[in-house]
Amino acid sequence: MRREALEQLLSDGMSQAEISRQLGLSRGRISQLLAVGPPPERLFWGDDDITVAIGGKLEAAKAQPGRVVALEDFGTFTELCKLLQAVQLDATHEVIPASGMVQLNRPNLVVICGPRLSPLLAQVIESDPVLRFAEDQHGWHIVDHQAKDVYHSPAPKHSDIAYLGRLPRLDGRGTFLYMAGIHAPGPAGIVHYLANELNAVYREVRLRRFSTLIESRFDPTTQRVVSSRRVTPLYQHDGR
Repeated sequence: MRREALEQLLSDGMSQAEISRQLGLSRGRISQLLAVGPPPERLFWGDDDITVAIGGKLEAAKAQPGRVVALEDFGTFTELCKLLQAVQLDATHEVIPASGMVQLNRPNLVVICGPRLSPLLAQVIESDPVLRFAEDQHGWHIVDHQAKDVYHSPAPKHSDIAYLGRLPRLDGRGTFLYMAGIHAPGPAGIVHYLANELNAVYREVRLRRFSTLIESRFDPTTQRVVSSRRVTPLYQHDGR
């Protein structure tokens, strides 16, 4: 928090010398505070180790089908762990059960699961005043109700559009981060985007509720993300 406050003063135009005089600290101490500890954007994820809840694919071969993590989703989790480690956070993952029910009322939670796999998440995303998933005869897509745009997964097939948002917990006592692609590879594009733009995103939204869409492209052979970009504004929900 101290580092974030100092960086904000610098971005507002104050010099380290001015900050030093105002706080009664040496310039060396100011430089030290700016250099130590995790970066402020770490708070985008949470203030402690992260739990990542992942929607899996059905194991139809078993007598009592459950869910296992799809290869694409586990790859996304692996890349997300690298991103979290860069801001001094660790992560564990859990598989959302076949019912689609996930415990949302806990801190430091990231959910990677499309709304078609979880009726609960499909209802929570209805709290978004701007972006919504929908389905028609052409399949799943995302509607931007403010810009009046409709996003289908773009052609060719090695591209996708994915939703990134901070949504309210059911108990009203916090939020969780939510990632969902129109297709399975989409969340990997979000992680790729945040690996390059996390600082800028955090500076704009802080801990407020928001949502946006990320378009990404993949190598058709390796399925690794080769590019990602934001295609909508960072919509903030009622300034919260």
